[in-house]
Amino acid sequence: MANILVINSGSSSLKFALFDTEGPVDSGSGSSVHVLVKGQFSGLGTDRYDVSMTRHKPGISTVSPGSAPDHHTAVASLLVWLERHGLLDDIVAVGHRVVHGGRHFQQSTPLDARSVKLLEALTSLAPLHQPYSLAPIKALQTRLPDMRQIACFDTAFHAKQPKEARQFALPYPMYDRGFQRYGFHGLSYDFISRCLPEVIPDFDRDAKVIVAHLGNGASLCAIQSRQSVASTMGFTALEGLPMGTRSGAIDAGLVLHLITEEGMTPDDVSTLLYKESGLLGLSGISSDMRTLLCSDKPRAKQAIAHYCYRIAREIGSLCAAMGGVDHLVFTAGIGEHAAPVRERVVAQCDWLGMRLDASANQANQACISASDSQIGVWVIPTDEERVIAADCAAMLR
Repeated sequence: MANILVINSGSSSLKFALFDTEGPVDSGSGSSVHVLVKGQFSGLGTDRYDVSMTRHKPGISTVSPGSAPDHHTAVASLLVWLERHGLLDDIVAVGHRVVHGGRHFQQSTPLDARSVKLLEALTSLAPLHQPYSLAPIKALQTRLPDMRQIACFDTAFHAKQPKEARQFALPYPMYDRGFQRYGFHGLSYDFISRCLPEVIPDFDRDAKVIVAHLGNGASLCAIQSRQSVASTMGFTALEGLPMGTRSGAIDAGLVLHLITEEGMTPDDVSTLLYKESGLLGLSGISSDMRTLLCSDKPRAKQAIAHYCYRIAREIGSLCAAMGGVDHLVFTAGIGEHAAPVRERVVAQCDWLGMRLDASANQANQACISASDSQIGVWVIPTDEERVIAADCAAMLR
């Protein structure tokens, strides 16, 4: 057996999945990795931590790894559980989702002390993500120092965008120093791009596709020929669409004003933009779209309206970047499950000839566009862990 353990670590969660690499090629993903075990530690760093399991391999007991209060304990509990079930010795590598690869890492990369140090230096560019991506890496370096670890980057999928899409209008030498648009959610977009030929009948590989990754973090990506053409996120995972607690795009002059005129410190502004804005800030109620959709309060309704407006507006921008669009794909938590959000976005894209099949949308079907729609509209669940496993397996061959 040659198994790969995948860890996808967030600020308060740690998703894990164990993949077998010796099975037949999967037609949907184009890879030969097959999930054996999948689960998630949630509520890390809070007093409501827990663990849930989705099991795929027969014979594994129903007792899941013990719940853990933090990332290091979660990793330790997971290793003990894997060893107890005789699965640890078959692991040949651990693949990690790392949000920001900066300009040094443009493809999946084996990890060593030097690479981890370079990734630590990017923490200020992804403060809600990078420390938590690195936490299980460091824990495994301590507990299993000989284990091969591989980082797979959310920024890598966008690395081949045209230079004009990556540049800021700053003095050119700053671009060479790394001040550029990186884009994020690349592992999710990579998975969707691999699935398109299997999901969409008679799919043209040169089709112009916009993918809407809508979750607590949210972004859009224009994809053609399986390449990222443009994306809404930039230098950090703060830019672009409003998100659960992040502001999305904001006038840089407003940030300067908050510091020079309102007396806010850089830390104050960081807290405001990363943790107190977005759906939470607009609504004053919650960062969770499910809660807002159930609310009858005016600010909740206005937060949803602004969110959908920004998505529709950015779809127009990405259409300009590609010179049109053939398909719109919704994915991630909100994209896969919030039918009212999809309905509102598509309605605001009516000018593109985009039409929705209301019943298909309510049922979260794969194809939700009406028969007379000029644009295909789809719902495709994402699977970042599978992409990580496939990339790691390719490196091990």
